[in-house]
Amino acid sequence: MPKPLLIVWYNTRCPVCDAGVSRQKRRLIDAVKAGRVEFRDINFEPEALSAFGASLEDIRRRLHAIDAEGRLLVGADVAIAVWRLTPGEGWLARLFGNVIALPLTRFGYDRFADLLYAWNRHKGRW
Repeated sequence: MPKPLLIVWYNTRCPVCDAGVSRQKRRLIDAVKAGRVEFRDINFEPEALSAFGASLEDIRRRLHAIDAEGRLLVGADVAIAVWRLTPGEGWLARLFGNVIALPLTRFGYDRFADLLYAWNRHKGRW
């Protein structure tokens, strides 16, 4: 099996995160089956990214991924990387990941992630 192009860690205890990743998995079914993309639940591997300095709470707050070169991607950069690999969604990566839009994309993602994290904590999901 080839080395994955992207390994994405996400939090299944967040219903919004889980639904979003489930949708992407369905869109990327061939890539997932071929082992080119992996989606992993951080709740089963809480120390998975500790070598990068990422804690369980960091990953509960924002998506994290490792690309084929072994680089850590966080937040909006993960979404953009996933869109690049998803059939029919490359345009999203170009729109939100270009040099002009990327700072705004990151800002918007981070604010949404902060709100979602606070909502999940309030609901007692972790």
